[in-house]
Amino acid sequence: MSVMYEELDFQPTPIGDLMLRRRKLIQLGGLDIYEVKLGEDFLMTSLFHEAEFQLSKLGLGLLEKENLDVVIGGLGLGYTAVSALEDQRVSSLVVVEYLQGVIDWHQKGLVPLGKTLTKDSRCRLVQADFFALSRNVSKSFDPKNPAHKYDAILLDIDHTPTRVLHQTNTRFYTEKGLGELVQHLNPGGVFGLWADGFPEDSFTRLLEKVFKRAQAHTITFDNPLTGGTSEGAVYVAQVA
Repeated sequence: MSVMYEELDFQPTPIGDLMLRRRKLIQLGGLDIYEVKLGEDFLMTSLFHEAEFQLSKLGLGLLEKENLDVVIGGLGLGYTAVSALEDQRVSSLVVVEYLQGVIDWHQKGLVPLGKTLTKDSRCRLVQADFFALSRNVSKSFDPKNPAHKYDAILLDIDHTPTRVLHQTNTRFYTEKGLGELVQHLNPGGVFGLWADGFPEDSFTRLLEKVFKRAQAHTITFDNPLTGGTSEGAVYVAQVA
């Protein structure tokens, strides 16, 4: 007998109870989808990931060089990381994830993309606080290479710059916080950000104050649950 709903993992964390579950959607032919919740927040689903893919495609697409060193903040179900690794110019990828449980899902093969990431020698999963590492401009995001700088830093953690998972994250989405991030980038380096819904003009203007150039993209994708479409935002910004 097939299981219509299965809780694959549940564990308490310092910022709320973390849950990974798998459901079959009858209306989509029994398709298995994976869902993540943190406390009362519904974080992500494997049903919608086009914007996460585009975060890597649009961010890395601005770079005109080889041997890219990339950081991703937020592992989730792995879509942004896998999309980055599809770019053969990426020579190293450090994925910073605050919750060890999420890293465990990938290492144990509980989520579909886990093996893809853990078997790629270019990719390393690091348990740490992305925002704390960004504030510390004296060190890099990689504990093994503390003086390293990066060609691209891609972020997919909070819902939007104004709707964050934890209030301490709000500092990052300021001129000071973004200015600290810039110091981790190589010349010509790129910052990319995923957000839910449509882009916020106020955040695009903030990016333009900190970076040489900035642009916001609306990513539209099919929503088979409603029969219509949904939207995600990708911001990309580049230093001089």
